[in-house]
Amino acid sequence: MEQEALSSALSSVSLDRKIDTFRLYIVTWNVATAEPPDDVASLLQLNSSKKADLYVIGLQEVRAAPLKFMTDLAFDDSWSHLFMNTLAPLGYIKVSSIRMQGLLLLFFSKIEHVPFIRDIQVTYTRTGIYGYWGNKGGVTIRLSFYGHMLCFLNCHLAAHMKYASERVDEFEYILDSQTFQGKKASSILDHKVVFWFGDLNFRIEDHGMHFIRNCITSKNFNLMWSKDQLTVMKKNVPKLQQFEEGPLDFQPTYKFDLNSDNYDSSGKKRKPAWCDRILWRVKPRPPPPEDIFEEGDDDAAKEKKKNLLEDLMEKYPLKVVQDSYTSSMEYGVSDHKPVIGMFRLELRKMYDIPLVRLHAEGDWSADLDAMVTYSPLQPFPSSAWDWIGLYKVGFRSISDYITYTWVKDDQVAFNDEVVQVYVSKEEIPVVGGDCVLCYYSSNLQCIVGISEPFKVHESRAAIEEGLLPENINGLDQAIAS
Repeated sequence: MEQEALSSALSSVSLDRKIDTFRLYIVTWNVATAEPPDDVASLLQLNSSKKADLYVIGLQEVRAAPLKFMTDLAFDDSWSHLFMNTLAPLGYIKVSSIRMQGLLLLFFSKIEHVPFIRDIQVTYTRTGIYGYWGNKGGVTIRLSFYGHMLCFLNCHLAAHMKYASERVDEFEYILDSQTFQGKKASSILDHKVVFWFGDLNFRIEDHGMHFIRNCITSKNFNLMWSKDQLTVMKKNVPKLQQFEEGPLDFQPTYKFDLNSDNYDSSGKKRKPAWCDRILWRVKPRPPPPEDIFEEGDDDAAKEKKKNLLEDLMEKYPLKVVQDSYTSSMEYGVSDHKPVIGMFRLELRKMYDIPLVRLHAEGDWSADLDAMVTYSPLQPFPSSAWDWIGLYKVGFRSISDYITYTWVKDDQVAFNDEVVQVYVSKEEIPVVGGDCVLCYYSSNLQCIVGISEPFKVHESRAAIEEGLLPENINGLDQAIAS
C-alpha cells in the first residue's frame, strides 16, 4: 500500500515544472516613537526597475502611549496608513499585519499573488520585564506562498552592550515558544524559509570609539566585523549558526542624532553598532529513505526514482538569493537608520490555479440588483461565514471593501460547477467606478479568488434626480475618492 502511494506520488512529480523568481523586499527600522516621514518612496525604492513582488516591513518602537495604542488598534496606526497609501496605488495590498505594543509587522503583496497566499497565521512573544511586557519580544507572520511555508519574525531584543547572552536567550525563547495550528509547520523552524530581522541590539565590543569612527570614515567596515557580537555569538550557538546574513558593507545604523547623519553627540556618546539586522534560514532537506527501490529495478529505474524522490522530498525546490543588504541614510526621524534586504525567491509553484474563479454578471449600477457568479476550481473547506467583497481597484487591505455579501445566505442558484450570489442594489455605490470582487474564505483566513476589474456604472436615477457627491453616502464617497 505504501509502495503504491509512493509510486503515485512519484508519477505526479514533474522535473520539467519551471522555476519562477519572486522579489522580496524587507525593511527593518526602529522608529524611536517618531511619527512617519512624509514620503517613503526612496525607502521602498519605488523607482527601481526591479519591482518587488512582496514587501515585508518590520518596525520597532512605534509609539504606544495607552490612548494612542488603543486608537491604533481600532483604526490602524500612522505608519501602517503611510505604507498602505504608498503601495496601494502601485497594485500592492496589505495581506496581513500584527502589532505588539511598539513592534509592528506588515506584509504586502502584488495583487496577482494574493489568491496563492494561504494558511496565514500571526503570533507574538513578550520578553520585556520578566516576560510580561511587550516592549521587547517578537511578532511573527507565517504563510504559504504558492505552497511553500514562509515565516517572518520581527524582533526587538534586550538593549545594552553587556546583554549579548540575554539577547540570544530571548531569541531562542521566541523560537521555542511560538507555535502555529496545522501540521505543515507547527513551529518557526519547521518553515521552509525563516526571515529574522529587527532591532536585535547586538553591539561592537572591545574597539574604542576612535577606532570605530575611523573605520566608518574610511569605509573599512570589515575591520569591525570580528568584534560584532552577533558575528561572535554565531560561532558558538547552534541555532544562530543555521541563519545566514549578508556582509555588513554599510555603516552601523545606531545611534544617530535626530535629523542628522552624525553619530550620538550626547553626553553618553554611545558607540555606533549594527543593531538593525536581517538574517534568513533555509530548512535543511531531509535525506531520502533507502527502502523505496524494488528488486526488479534496473540502474536506470533506480536513478529515475532517486531523482524523482529527491524532487518530491524537496516539495519543489526553493532557493533564497540576497541581491542587496544596505541601509538608508536619508531618513532622520529616528536615532536608528532603516536597514533594507532585497532577496530573490526562486521556486517551483506547487499550484498556480486559484481555489475560486468569480466574476460580475452583466452591467452593475445602483439602479438594479446584481449577481456574482463563482466556480470552485479545487476542493477547499468552505463555510457559512465565507463572503464576497466589492473593492475599489487599488484597495489597500482586505478590510477596505465597499460592501460584501455572504456566500451562503445570498446564494440564489447553484450546480456542481457554478454558484450565483445576489447583491442588492442598495449596497452598490451610486457614483460607480472601477472595481474587483474578492472571495474570502473564513476557514482559510485569506482571499482565495479575485475577479478581473469591471466597471460599476453611475446610477442613472441618481443623475436624473441631481444627486450631488456631497449627498452621497459613505460607501459612495469611499469609491469616489
